[in-house]
Amino acid sequence: MTCALVGGRLIDGSGGPPLADSVILISGERILAIGTQGAMTVPEGVETVSTEGLTVLPGLWDMAVHLTRLGYPDTRRWDETYLPLAERIIAPAAALQLLHAGVTTVRDVASPLDEALAVRDRIRSHRLVGPRVYVGGPALEHDPPPSTRSYRWPVANPANAKELTNRLIKAGVDYVTVAGLDSLPAADLSEIVAFSHAARLKVEAIIRHDADIERALEAQVDGLIGLGDGGGDLPPGALAALEARARRGEPAVIAPALSPLVNYEWLRENAEPLDDPAWRADLPPIVATDLRDSLADLSGLAVEYNMPAVRLPGQGARLRQVRDAGALLVIGSDAGVPAHLLPRATWQEVESWVREAGFTPLEALRHASYWPAVAMGVQYEAGTVTAGKFADILAVRGDVLRHIDRLSDVEVVIQRGRRIR
Repeated sequence: MTCALVGGRLIDGSGGPPLADSVILISGERILAIGTQGAMTVPEGVETVSTEGLTVLPGLWDMAVHLTRLGYPDTRRWDETYLPLAERIIAPAAALQLLHAGVTTVRDVASPLDEALAVRDRIRSHRLVGPRVYVGGPALEHDPPPSTRSYRWPVANPANAKELTNRLIKAGVDYVTVAGLDSLPAADLSEIVAFSHAARLKVEAIIRHDADIERALEAQVDGLIGLGDGGGDLPPGALAALEARARRGEPAVIAPALSPLVNYEWLRENAEPLDDPAWRADLPPIVATDLRDSLADLSGLAVEYNMPAVRLPGQGARLRQVRDAGALLVIGSDAGVPAHLLPRATWQEVESWVREAGFTPLEALRHASYWPAVAMGVQYEAGTVTAGKFADILAVRGDVLRHIDRLSDVEVVIQRGRRIR
């Protein structure tokens, strides 16, 4: 037996009421039993980890992170200077930062293929400390800028679409990503989806514009990352397509990524979080200093985020719309996009659902644990604190059901039975 977590208030991710004075016995990688103090005895000789005064939760999932990016706003300079360091320095630092923030599973989006696979496999074989990673490799799109083509592969025609998809499948990706749907021909997109589905891989679409939503759903893409660029209601066609998918029992999985907009607005008012040492963890000082200097003036990101103060209320309303339309919603923060620092991103996404979209904290937390596991087909192994499942657990100071931002104050992290923090 590995250890016992004793004393905390447990929110197990099932949606039920919290369990006070909880005891969680962990054996190896898995949860052996759950009970309460007084009703369950910790076996003699087992290491005890006190969670007294803490809230205990399933490890968080983030279904949209960029492990090869750290929030640097100048994409071209980052790609030239730091992307060559992705496998050796950048992604390992990103992974460690996320795990220390209580994020025990992530889906990496649009990264160079070999680097992403190497980091995933090193984590799985315990040669690198980080969250469990699902890898999609480069996004497939029509004509990305030449400087980005290590992580955004250009698709020339339907035959090339099939060839590139096959290359990803043979390399061992966990899913396939498409982007730039406004310019990707329908025939090319159809080949990507059909070939991926034949290999039993899901296809996720990065949504940059409102029109992309309906186009992706018509092509039978499985999930969406983002909710478009509009500030009002979803286009009627997109809403109808979501409802039709739900009626067929095939709901679209949506990672809305609200928090980049929230984060940008907050940092404009208070830049103190940029001095938090958490995002410097495991980074060479020269990289950390350059990243901090690059964020000294955030005014240039107004174009990047397209009037965030105006868009944000509409994005919250859209999130409620897609929930009511029957979509399967999962937390996906877009961690690593300009100014969105990885240790802050996931809890900010959860908080954004509560503050901007009106979800209860209990609901939002379930979309950060159980529902992502459902989306990835591993709900019987992960996603809740349940006997028999993998022991992915965190404990935070404070009551997250009253103050959801207490997710930022992580005290204990257990991943697959190993204490990380």
